Amino acid sequence: MPFDALRFAYDHRSEVAWLGQNTNHLVPPEVVRGALEAAIRERRYEGYPYGPGDPELIDLVARDLGVPGMTPFLTAGGTESLYMIARALLGPGDEVVASDPSYLIIHRFIELAGAHTRNLDVYAPPYRLTAERIQEAIGPTTRMILLIDPLNPLGSAYPREEVRAIAELAHDHHLTLLHDVTYRDYADHPALAAEFAPEATVTVWSVSKNCGLAGLRIGGFLATAERTRAIARFNTNDLGVNILAQVAAIAALRTKSTWFGAVRRQTRENGARIRATVAGVPGASLPVYPSQANMMAIDLTGLGLSPEAVQQELLERHGVFVRAGTYLSIAHGAEFVRVSFSNPPADLARFERAFPEAIRALAPRAVPRPA
Repeated sequence: MPFDALRFAYDHRSEVAWLGQNTNHLVPPEVVRGALEAAIRERRYEGYPYGPGDPELIDLVARDLGVPGMTPFLTAGGTESLYMIARALLGPGDEVVASDPSYLIIHRFIELAGAHTRNLDVYAPPYRLTAERIQEAIGPTTRMILLIDPLNPLGSAYPREEVRAIAELAHDHHLTLLHDVTYRDYADHPALAAEFAPEATVTVWSVSKNCGLAGLRIGGFLATAERTRAIARFNTNDLGVNILAQVAAIAALRTKSTWFGAVRRQTRENGARIRATVAGVPGASLPVYPSQANMMAIDLTGLGLSPEAVQQELLERHGVFVRAGTYLSIAHGAEFVRVSFSNPPADLARFERAFPEAIRALAPRAVPRPA
């Protein structure tokens, strides 16, 4: 049987440096621990939550996004929102302008709606879509533009003026702009397309990556009232999103301004350590640096190694979990691994030791042994 990296990583999770899923391990545990412990003591998990979501949480998310006149809709993670949006707004024969690499789960949701993506190759400078390329790709069946910003897996971000241009393009062509901003808090200058074209934009947000709550599965979307009603028809959580997840999200968002700056700084320091490590391995390179998210791709084409082999070697032999690029790109998945790094410095120290050793084991001539 082929090696199951995820199963191995979960089976050994207490021994693994978790650099494979873009999860955030830098949020101080006290940020949510007290709130969760109190909710468990009160046995709040015994009852259903309020269906539309805790009003304080809705308000905190609205203020965090900063788009007036729109009410956030809660779902069990941003991924559930993406599924609902695809099913609600797309149909057979519709086309979505998207990128490759990308978060390919969204492409699968688009296909489930009977639609298809037109994938524009962004594995070359500037490593993101541009308004000009999108304009050229729009055809008679185009209904949506998918903009992941910053882009998973490359870590490239969209300048404010590019976001404006793409938003105006969507507005002018009567298209939906699906703006996935899961990683926006890591970017230096994030911009929301909804600021420029609120009627055209559906914004997907999450507290998984900024607030370190990936395991609790809470996120949502932001759109006009009319769009929200259309998308909400596909909501399966009519009895509300996990109550403990809401409690944790409230606690995190109440205080995010006091601790996220330190998360971002440590993440950037970690990215610099990865860059230095990769620079010491001839044939490996970083397409995008610095990353504007908490992940980046390590290109392996100069080494002639498959990402699956590197993933397995790092995980089995060194307890370092990275993700093979085939999860994130149809055209270029065989060329890179993705490494995420909103992690404690000790995890980065393990990567620094493991990466050259793993490459040396797979390609003995690639990395000379230290003198």
